[in-house]
Amino acid sequence: MRHWPVLNLRLTTPRLELRLPTLDDLDELADRALEGVHDPERMPFGVPWTDVPAAELPGDVIRYQLGVIARWRAEQWCCNFVVVHEGRVIGTQDLSAHQFAVTREVHTGSWLGRAHQGKGLGTEMRAAVLHLAFAGLGALTAASSAFLDNPASLGVSRKLGYRPNGVSVHEIRGRRAEQQQLRLDRDGFTAPVPVEIHGLEPCLPHFGLA
Repeated sequence: MRHWPVLNLRLTTPRLELRLPTLDDLDELADRALEGVHDPERMPFGVPWTDVPAAELPGDVIRYQLGVIARWRAEQWCCNFVVVHEGRVIGTQDLSAHQFAVTREVHTGSWLGRAHQGKGLGTEMRAAVLHLAFAGLGALTAASSAFLDNPASLGVSRKLGYRPNGVSVHEIRGRRAEQQQLRLDRDGFTAPVPVEIHGLEPCLPHFGLA
């Protein structure tokens, strides 16, 4: 797309492709949400979006993802990639920033369908967006977070070199929940898999970069 080149931006790793979603991709993403994202007894998200009735969940997922794209501004953006493995959408991995041209800091968030967890794909997809951030966009730091009862997410962060950066307290499902804040410096990151970035140059103004 000439006027919105971000739709042509792709990241590839040995097993994955990350791209902004098409409408068909969003249908598949909603299927993965319906199939389950986490143990129902636990809530790994600060916004408990998976707690809505099953009949409402697909529409919520699709409207949220479209809204992320619609709200994109050079000074505050969120690149909400879908993650494709063996031709199927299996989850989503985002990379976001506020006033990136000044802060040079990014944030990440993600989820995978339960059937695709425990295979190292979570590490691979976050490594892809960190490579985009540090090597492609010139970020200096990356921030992330995970609740203390989410060892899978915390394990991904450890593998990629994040360090603890304090703890915040939240209310989740009527209970106190502690969230580990994490920080990664550019010099502390080495991608564990090769990552290729396709179609970045025409997108740079949309990330707030000349």
